[in-house]
Amino acid sequence: MQEIRNVAIIAHVDHGKTTLVDKMLLAGKLFKDHQKVGELVMDNNDLERERGITILSKNVSVMWNDVKINIIDTPGHSDFGGEVERVLNMADGVLLLVDAFEGPMPQTRFVLQKAISLGLKPIVVINKVDKPNCRPEEVHESVFDLMFSLDATEEQLDFPSVYGSAKENWMSTDWKQKTDNINAVLDAIVEHIPAPKVIEGTPQMLITSLEYSKYVGRIAVGRIHRGVLETGKDVSLVKRDGSVVRSRIKELHVFDGLGKAKVEKAASGEICAVVGVDGFDIGDTIADYENPEAMDPIAIDEPTMSMLFTINNSPFFGKEGKYVTSRHIKDRLDKELEKNLALRVEETDSADAWNVYGRGVLHLSVLIETMRREGYELQVGQPRVIIKEVMGEKHEPIEELTIDLPEEHSGKAIEMVTQRKGEMMIMERKGDRIHLEFHIPSRGIIGLRSNMLTATQGEAVMAHRFIEFQPWKGHIEKRQNGSLIAMETGTSIAYALDKLQDRGKFFIAPQEDIYMGMVIGENNREGDLTINITKTKKLTNMRTTSSDDKVKLAPPIKFSLEEALEYIQGDEYVEVTPESIRIRKILLLEHERKRSSK
Repeated sequence: MQEIRNVAIIAHVDHGKTTLVDKMLLAGKLFKDHQKVGELVMDNNDLERERGITILSKNVSVMWNDVKINIIDTPGHSDFGGEVERVLNMADGVLLLVDAFEGPMPQTRFVLQKAISLGLKPIVVINKVDKPNCRPEEVHESVFDLMFSLDATEEQLDFPSVYGSAKENWMSTDWKQKTDNINAVLDAIVEHIPAPKVIEGTPQMLITSLEYSKYVGRIAVGRIHRGVLETGKDVSLVKRDGSVVRSRIKELHVFDGLGKAKVEKAASGEICAVVGVDGFDIGDTIADYENPEAMDPIAIDEPTMSMLFTINNSPFFGKEGKYVTSRHIKDRLDKELEKNLALRVEETDSADAWNVYGRGVLHLSVLIETMRREGYELQVGQPRVIIKEVMGEKHEPIEELTIDLPEEHSGKAIEMVTQRKGEMMIMERKGDRIHLEFHIPSRGIIGLRSNMLTATQGEAVMAHRFIEFQPWKGHIEKRQNGSLIAMETGTSIAYALDKLQDRGKFFIAPQEDIYMGMVIGENNREGDLTINITKTKKLTNMRTTSSDDKVKLAPPIKFSLEEALEYIQGDEYVEVTPESIRIRKILLLEHERKRSSK
C-alpha cells in the first residue's frame, strides 16, 4: 500500500487555482519544462480556455517524496455548485486559495462552507503576493474570521498557511522570503492533510462523477470508502431509490499524472475509475455482491432559474446547424442530465419545447454554448426565476451580491441595485476601492452586469451567490426601451440604416441577411417600432453635390450569449446556431403581435 493524500483545491474565480495545479504538476516532474509552457493543462475544453474559468472538476495525481497526491481541481462559480459538492466527497482536505489583495470573496465562502460542513482539514494558500498594494496579513485575519463565522472546529481553525505566487512559481511559509520553488505547498499537504483511513470490510464506493469513452461507454469515478475492489469481481450497484442491479467490474483504473493507469485491485481511500458497471447515476453506490449496503447519496442544491428551450423554427432554420429536430435536442438534454447534477428538464404541453432548470444564467448558458459548438440549433426564451409557494405566500430566490469598484462610481452602483430591490448590508473601503455587499432578488441580477459595467466605465467587479428563498419583494422595473423590428425579409442596406440612425442603436451591420420579425436594434423610446432597412436608394440622373454623401454608420452592438439572454423581453427568443446569435420576436407577423397585445 502506498501512502495517499486526497486534496481538493477551492477558490474564488480567477484567484489562480488552475495555475497552481499546473505548477504542482511541474514540480512532480509530470511533464518536461519546455512542453506546454504557459498553457493551462487543466482547463482542457475550449470554453474553459476562452473564459478563463473552470467548469468541470478534474482529477490528476502527483508523486512527492514517495507519497501519491490526488489533486482535484474544482470550479469556483456557485452556478456550478453541483460539481463542487460531488467533488468534495472524494477529498480528505482542501487547499483554500485566496488572492492576497482581494481576500475571501463570496464564492470562496460558498465552497468553503461545503468543505467545512464535511469536516475537511483546510490549508490556506495566500496567492499573488507579488501584486502591488497586497495585504497578506489582513487577508490571513479575514480568512480566520470567515472560517469562524462558518462554525469551523478548533482543529479546522488551527490551519497552516503558505504564501507565494503561483504564476511566478514560488511558495514559502513567510511571505517576505521569496523562494525558487513551490515545494512548501506540497510539503504542507503531506504533513497536514490526513491520509485516508483504511476501512476493512465489504467494498463500498460512492459514484461521484463519470467519464465517457467511445470504446467502453460510461466510466464510474469515485473514492473507495471501504474494502477492496478487484478486476473481474462481481458487485452490486445500489441505486438512489434502493433497487439493486448485479454487475461485474471489467477494468479498474487509478489516476496517474494526467492520465490513468490500469490496476488489478484498489483499496479504500484511493480514487479510481470503474469500467463495466452499466446503468449507474451519480450518487449510486458500488457495493458487495452478497450484502449490498448503500452509502448516503449526495445532496444537491436545488435550481433557482428556468428557461424554455425549443426547436429553431425561424425562416433561417437548418442553414448552419447539423442537429435541428426536436428529437436531436431532446436526446442531447437527456445526455446532459446524466452528468450535470444541478440540471432538470421538464416536458411542456408542446412536443418541441422543454423547461430547463439550472443554478443560474451562467450554468444554463454554458450548456447552450456547448450545444451550439456541437452543431445544434435551438431557440431559448427569457430566463425566469423559480417561484415557490410557502404557507400560501410567494417566495423567490435571494442572492448575496458583492461589488468592488472605485469610489467615484459607488453612488451610481448603489442607486442601480436599490432600484432592483437590493438591500445594502456592508460598505467598506479596501485600498482605493469601495467594497459593497447587498441582498438582492435573483430577478434583479438578470441584466444587471452589462448596465453596471457601462455605468462604471468597466471598473466594477461583481460576484453573487444564492442564499435562500424569501417572500416576494414586489415589482422590478425592466428595461424601458422597446425593440426595433425588421419589417421584411432581405438584406440590410447601409443607405436605409443611415436614414434610421436617429431611431435607436442597431445590432446588425450592412449586408447582413435578416428576416421579418427579427429584432435588429433597440428603440430610443418605449414600445416596439417596425422599420424597413432593406430599402435601397432610388437612382436619378440628377448630379448634385449633396445627393451622394458617404454614409457614416455607428458600429453595431454585438451581444455575447449571456448578454443576449439577459437582454431579451418576455415576448422574444434568442435564436442560437453554430454561426450566429440572433434575437427575434416569438410572433414574427406584426398583425399577430398587435392582436396578442390586446
